[in-house]
Amino acid sequence: MRVEPVLLARDAEGLFWMARYLERVENLARLIDVVQSFESPGREAESWTALVAIMSDQDKFDSYEAASNPDAVKQLYLLDRTNPTSIPFCLDNARTNARTLRPLISTEMWRQINVFHRFVMGVKPADLDGDRLSRLCTKIKESVQTHTGITEGTMYRDQGWQFYQLGRLIERADQTTRLLDIKYRLLVPRDREARRLTELTMWNAVLRAAAGYHAFKRLARAEFSAEDVAGFLLRDPSFPRSVFLSVRRAEYHLDELRRVHHVPNTSDAVEQAEFLREFILERPMDQVLEGDLHGFLDMVQIQLSELAGAIGRSFFRDWRPEALAAPAEQGQTQLA
Repeated sequence: MRVEPVLLARDAEGLFWMARYLERVENLARLIDVVQSFESPGREAESWTALVAIMSDQDKFDSYEAASNPDAVKQLYLLDRTNPTSIPFCLDNARTNARTLRPLISTEMWRQINVFHRFVMGVKPADLDGDRLSRLCTKIKESVQTHTGITEGTMYRDQGWQFYQLGRLIERADQTTRLLDIKYRLLVPRDREARRLTELTMWNAVLRAAAGYHAFKRLARAEFSAEDVAGFLLRDPSFPRSVFLSVRRAEYHLDELRRVHHVPNTSDAVEQAEFLREFILERPMDQVLEGDLHGFLDMVQIQLSELAGAIGRSFFRDWRPEALAAPAEQGQTQLA
């Protein structure tokens, strides 16, 4: 009779956070890429200040340098290894978690994350200028995608796989809301025709940053609207980065933990995921846009945090939301 190995709570938490940190790295590269695409002569500071606001880093950034300095914002997120919301910091934490998980992850996963880590730690200020920044963001995105492909092809489908997927999906949903929110923090011209062209350019940039441009064009009308794009990123049931699909897949992995792996205490997390899924679909999209889209996205982010908290309290040894940036503690609690 096949007996599934017991997964320690510390390892479940390590897998959950390794996936979250790597997904955060990719999506931050996407955010930076789209912010750069929104730059226009005389309005560069506006775009980069919007990124600081999206990442909730206003207080931290004020002590770093003036928030209107684009170069300072780029360095904060691409070079600063002490900033918990930067790419180097997140990747370093992903690698730290991976090191503690060596018995559970494949050699290929470990080797690739080390190569990726060396590349990011070698980025220099000159790499953040002009077209080199776009190429850097592309390299970072492709490196995370390489890790995802290696993980898909080599990681054993046990309890650890479910927690890895939960971390990745929760982070992906959260980052999609932030990508969508950038558009609504930027000013557009008042002239009607100029506004229409600017809006079209911005929505195209958001879709491309979310890797959803071609999928969206297969579904959308020739004259698509803001409602079409927001609905696609928030509610499409087939687009991999939509918030709805990410939450629905998180429900699936929670059910796998309960039904296949017989892990107890899944009810709170399942209820939170169900509540979030219903909240996303509750109001017609035109009402969301006519009201306060930023407030709606904030509420989705709060509910995603609640879902992560429900998972942490149910399965991990010592869930401490105020210390999420720290690598998992070395607890010995068993999940089953």
